[in-house]
Amino acid sequence: MTLSPDPLIDFRSDTVTRPDDVMRQAMAKAEVGDNVLDGDPTTAALEERAAGLLGMPAALWTPSGTMANLIALSLHLQRGDRFLAPRGAHVITDELGSAAWLAGGMADPLEHDAGPGRPTPETLSAAIGGGPTGPYYSLRTTLLCLENTHNSAGGAVTPPDEHARLLAVAKEAGLTVHLDGARLWHAAVALEVPPAALTVGVDSVSACFSKGLGAPVGSVLAGSPEFIERARRMRQMLGGGVRQSGVLAAACLVALDRIDDLAESHENATRLAGGLAEHGWEVNEPETNIVLAAAPDLEGRLRWLEGLGIRVLPTAGRIRFVVHRDLSATDIEEALHRIRTGG
Repeated sequence: MTLSPDPLIDFRSDTVTRPDDVMRQAMAKAEVGDNVLDGDPTTAALEERAAGLLGMPAALWTPSGTMANLIALSLHLQRGDRFLAPRGAHVITDELGSAAWLAGGMADPLEHDAGPGRPTPETLSAAIGGGPTGPYYSLRTTLLCLENTHNSAGGAVTPPDEHARLLAVAKEAGLTVHLDGARLWHAAVALEVPPAALTVGVDSVSACFSKGLGAPVGSVLAGSPEFIERARRMRQMLGGGVRQSGVLAAACLVALDRIDDLAESHENATRLAGGLAEHGWEVNEPETNIVLAAAPDLEGRLRWLEGLGIRVLPTAGRIRFVVHRDLSATDIEEALHRIRTGG
């Protein structure tokens, strides 16, 4: 395979961004303390701000979204419990089985019969069955995990009214609800609502600062004060007790200042999808920053794009292009030009 001599255009993920000078300066100047012993002031400020944005009483910084989700599932599930999540949800397919191995839960996927990434309330109700009650020898369903936006469904958004209907079914059946909001900021910008409008009724929510917002590392888990105190202990058990975490939290605070910038990534994703469609590609109509493209020869098409200097990843049997803050409209046009001309 001959690689293009032109600079690489990296669509693999919105986690490939690099901190700019403003973010690096904030990290260098961060006020810090020992976040395990007696707290880190910058981390505390981030947790307070994130909790407010997410509409939750308290929050906890974690090194990764996988850890945030694992903490939540570990606290919400008892060993052998069944939990429900939309098919292809990150907690099922992308976290290396930690939900089963460490949290002790058994995942059961829900079909997307309400639209990409979204089950209908009727499908959810049928899947819950007896819920958390029943004879001692019966399987118990105790938790619903939602994902907004839904990564493998192409960054698909769940609007507040559909979220509310799913929550009503889950709560009526006695289920706890966790929201994987790794890209919740994207959903909020796309729907033009505050992030807290998308978390109403959930028992816990995770959100990421390194997906789209440009921070080098970090997520947050939010919930009740009691839940967060238990989560802090679980974070320590999992090795997430970072000492002077304020150096990293400072970057996350800068990232939160840039939520509105995500609209530009959405516009560029729409531009990319339109250009690919004009060239005969079968693509989704992106709701946020992810474009999924079908390919009859997936591996062959991936190698061809790599040869053009366009880096992508396969997702759910399709090619995933993720647009982010380090890609400009000019980069999008250059990528489309290489695809049209074969180099």
